[in-house]
Amino acid sequence: MPEQNQVTAQQILDALTVIIDPDLGRDIVSLGFVKEIKICGGQVGFDIELTTPACPVKDRFKKQAEEAVLAIDGVTSVNVSMTSQVRGREQVAPEELLPGVKNVIAVASGKGGVGKSTVSVNLAVALAQTGAKVGLLDADIYGPSIPMMMGTSGKPQLNSENKIIPIERFGVQIMSLGFLLPDDQAVVWRGPLVAGAVKQLLTDVDWGELDYLVVDLPPGTGDAPLTLAQTAPLTGIVIVMTPQDVALSIASKSVAMFRKLEEGLKRPMPILGIVENMAGFVCSNCGQYHEVFVGAGGAAAAERLDVPFLGAIPLDPGISASGDAGVPAIVAAPDSPQSLSFHEIAGRLAQQLSITQMPKG
Repeated sequence: MPEQNQVTAQQILDALTVIIDPDLGRDIVSLGFVKEIKICGGQVGFDIELTTPACPVKDRFKKQAEEAVLAIDGVTSVNVSMTSQVRGREQVAPEELLPGVKNVIAVASGKGGVGKSTVSVNLAVALAQTGAKVGLLDADIYGPSIPMMMGTSGKPQLNSENKIIPIERFGVQIMSLGFLLPDDQAVVWRGPLVAGAVKQLLTDVDWGELDYLVVDLPPGTGDAPLTLAQTAPLTGIVIVMTPQDVALSIASKSVAMFRKLEEGLKRPMPILGIVENMAGFVCSNCGQYHEVFVGAGGAAAAERLDVPFLGAIPLDPGISASGDAGVPAIVAAPDSPQSLSFHEIAGRLAQQLSITQMPKG
């Protein structure tokens, strides 16, 4: 029998059941987040292992845990370590496509000019800055822009198995057809060649172990998006749009395409959410907020399409300027409103992925 004031592991677990994950709707104990409980007299230590290092409620969980355990009679100090283990799709076999990649996220848009590649680049870097292992695949065969936006050039090397080694920049593993073609050469390919190129970028690249592989798709609903959706083990899709009625109409077609593919392929392919780009700007002279486009915003579009709204990115010339300079906005101006928006969206994206990967029940 324990002494009256001797703290037990069960007391700690019972106290921590008051902490509820807002997305998963269950307490952190039943979710299996509490690990490595250590007790030495009145000193208590334990880990809280989250499903992503990008969890936006990490600091809140830590504070709640400290307060809950300190309230136990006999506890004099609490040391909470916040860790993470990104969850992903179940691995069927080592020879499965992309066996070491836990989550494959396709970033899509129904039309060009909405800043899809900019969103892909900055979200990939934002996830990497949390400590996650991240890859970025430029699947825009006709207009590969990722090398320029990430400030990379040259041809990647091959490993001993003749697989392409991605080029690393800003903590992200990058691969693009742009690395393999001369800068002034246009890609004039028909459907079968495009489909083949997308497959090769998936299978002939040594991606290694990744928490997230962000795939920048070409705009529209053509061969490249179809091939990727049918070939790659997609965890989910992010749709990028601008706040215009025409953009909403075209984004709806992208959502419809992926939902139809999900039904036909009989495997989950969830829309993780909508990102609104070029949402508006604050005038540097008068301080007033101005909307550039008139139409349904991303939040309204998400509600209409019954998908999550991940967030809005303000319009700022610095975003395109930094991309042209080869330094993503989130690196060039880390404290800017647009960079903060990218971090928030990356956190919400990670949340949605955790929800899709969490076993039901």
